[in-house]
Amino acid sequence: MRILVYPHDLGLGGSQLNAVELAAGVAALGHSVVIFGRPGALNDRIEELGLEFVESPCPGRRPSPGVVAALMTLVEERHIDILHGYEWPPALETVLASRRSRATAVVTVMSMSVPPFIPRNVALLVGTAEIAAAERRNGRRRVAVLEPPVDVAFNCPGFDSGVAGFRRRWHLDAGRMTVVSVTRFAHELKLEGTLAAMDAVGILNRDLPTRLVLVGDGPARGEVEAKARVINAQAGAGTIVLTGQLADPRPAYAAADVSLGMGGSALRALAFAKPLVVQGERGFWRLLTPDSVQDFLWTGWYGVGRSTADGPGALAGILREVLGDEHRRRDLGDFGRTLVEERFSVTRAARSQEGHYLAALDESTGTLPTLAGDAAGLARYARYYAAKRVRRALGRERADDFNARPVTGSARSSLQIPTDAL
Repeated sequence: MRILVYPHDLGLGGSQLNAVELAAGVAALGHSVVIFGRPGALNDRIEELGLEFVESPCPGRRPSPGVVAALMTLVEERHIDILHGYEWPPALETVLASRRSRATAVVTVMSMSVPPFIPRNVALLVGTAEIAAAERRNGRRRVAVLEPPVDVAFNCPGFDSGVAGFRRRWHLDAGRMTVVSVTRFAHELKLEGTLAAMDAVGILNRDLPTRLVLVGDGPARGEVEAKARVINAQAGAGTIVLTGQLADPRPAYAAADVSLGMGGSALRALAFAKPLVVQGERGFWRLLTPDSVQDFLWTGWYGVGRSTADGPGALAGILREVLGDEHRRRDLGDFGRTLVEERFSVTRAARSQEGHYLAALDESTGTLPTLAGDAAGLARYARYYAAKRVRRALGRERADDFNARPVTGSARSSLQIPTDAL
């Protein structure tokens, strides 16, 4: 097959890194794969993996007619079979391009909910069984689960290149235990947990010397820096370490005694055989163990608690237990590494992705259902865009709509784990 993969962004981030590494895995199976998009930090990884990159036009307002035209040209020139868009802007643009060309569109949404305006007759892949179940309840038939993949050779416990230098650069001496979070400082979904983690480490330092290393950047950086100054003033310099964004965060993962995370970052932490505390919202923190893993395989690496105020105390309690028990840390680290090797490896995911591509090519909804589905999707998008403009005018707009409205929590009372779902 000839496949074009179109991530929503090529800055550092989970969905786009998944897209790139999975594209390389599919290429290794003998298919021709090209990455399409605007240049960003992940271009180095694209080059490292030996993938071709084609720069897209500057999109402007989405969906972009210029981008759709460029996609159609590439389909014609390169005989593309599959146009694969990640997240909603590329999803709409690949769907529109496929309707006027020979290619078939496939859409992946790794956000915590699916935009309702993505046409329901397009092949859709989501990251969790819970989201797939919610989409089926909403009338979507062509939906499947493809969990976030991890390159377990690239991310592994034996990785040591740069770890000693990382420790020296950030003064990570042996006098404190090290908790690491590789994250994005985003107001939606993640900031609450980042601030709670800083408070938790402040609490721990009353009797257990601990530091928190935060790797990342984003629009909430100012709030994170202000909180770090407060905690460091209270608990001592170096309690909160802000490294900024790292093109290669592997030394940080490898330096951790315990990792915090959600989504793809949580899985990459597991690949380094480190204990993982899964981060969520409303005070949610939960240690990954053989007893808790089935819940995460349903909801994804995320959860919703009862109250934001519970977060610091809950996390401090978990960390105190795990940091104080070296044998337990080793057992949990081994469990996590085995889990990602057996279930989340990029090699396994690539074979699954290949199957979804072949299924999409085999399925045909026909002209009338396609037109009807597209019209319904565009009508839903028009309503979404109108509401978005109203929210913006009122100063209530959110930067990341579909991570701000996760399925977990909103549907928890009506979506139960089926016995055959996992």
